[in-house]
Amino acid sequence: MIQGERLWQRLMELGEVGKKPSGGVTRLSFTAEERRAKDLVASYMREAGLFVYEDTAGNLIGRKEGANPDAPVVLVGSHLDSVYNGGCFDGPLGVLAGVEVVQTMNEHGVVTHHPIEVVAFTDEEGARFRFGMIGSRAMAGTLLPEALECRDANGISIAEAMRQTGLDPDRLPQAARKPGTVKAYVELHIEQGRVLEEAGLPVGIVTGIAGLIWVKFIIEGKAEHAGATPMSLRRDPMAAAAQIITMIEEEARRTGTTVGTVGQLHVYPGGINVIPERVEFVLDLRDLKAEVRDQVWNDIASRAETITKERNVRLTTERLQEMAPVLCSEVVKQAAERACKQLGYPPFWLPSGAAHDGVQLAPICPIGMIFVRSQDGVSHSPAEWSTKEDCAVGAEVLYHTVWQLAQGE
Repeated sequence: MIQGERLWQRLMELGEVGKKPSGGVTRLSFTAEERRAKDLVASYMREAGLFVYEDTAGNLIGRKEGANPDAPVVLVGSHLDSVYNGGCFDGPLGVLAGVEVVQTMNEHGVVTHHPIEVVAFTDEEGARFRFGMIGSRAMAGTLLPEALECRDANGISIAEAMRQTGLDPDRLPQAARKPGTVKAYVELHIEQGRVLEEAGLPVGIVTGIAGLIWVKFIIEGKAEHAGATPMSLRRDPMAAAAQIITMIEEEARRTGTTVGTVGQLHVYPGGINVIPERVEFVLDLRDLKAEVRDQVWNDIASRAETITKERNVRLTTERLQEMAPVLCSEVVKQAAERACKQLGYPPFWLPSGAAHDGVQLAPICPIGMIFVRSQDGVSHSPAEWSTKEDCAVGAEVLYHTVWQLAQGE
């Protein structure tokens, strides 16, 4: 039923908004590029026969009425913002597939008991302000006023950026959904990994979204001349950092489910012939079970303390961010499982290591996700790619999942 060609054409058209000479897409929140993207998607929503509006957080919403307009709504969607120089699938696939689902329903005269709303959440990525999921936090009623003081590289705060685009930060509480008004939230998203590709499958059903902690390590030693200081007299924080980073990999591997990454490292003063005085790096640690993740962190912290004491350097750690794991709802998972079987695809279960807007919505409604195969597991890059065929299959699974959830109780 899904028109895969229409979905693909819209994906490619939207992918031109914010496209850079590198081929990557940059669409940051509260910018002209984001506005163009919203306007384009709003036009698709109207073509699909939806009532279109934006809430006070800037979330773009298209509503298909249900037989019972007062019944809790089924939400489906994702986001339109991007990282710097990102791809054209991460986020937009979920929004445009949602539009395709309801447009297909309208074209075939399908009436559901529950209303369905397609939502494009404001600033999921957090690329501009280093604080993300603004729209979904607002919808869940958990966006705190102090978060609006986060600033971009030019010193502009979230609150100021909102005002520049005609939004009133003081009205943000109006975006919150009242308890009982949302039946479920479902999101189609590219996997951003290679699990489905390795399994030879176009789609998978997400079991949960891993919880993360970000910890900054600061290791201080003594800056000395690289040639004049014997190895036995050194207090080298870089050597300690290298040992700790290797240890992090060991501890993460031990559980079979945890992932630990150090993707950011700074060395001071940074001279070729100078033993560093200070090294800073950030650990990203994730697992679907909070107790497992926390135990791994405790083991890492203990061993790091031992390593730095043995090397006579000083260790300080700073917890930057923590996000609890969220398990996907059995109701949504079962609907997606039935959809896969109906379409002839074997249900395949996998966790999401990346965070998504559903994490914020979980306190107010059941959530679930469907993954589409990613080519080579590449994401947040101009090379990000999922085939036209796989996107269509994902949209078909989404259609049957949403249809089930939107029927009567």
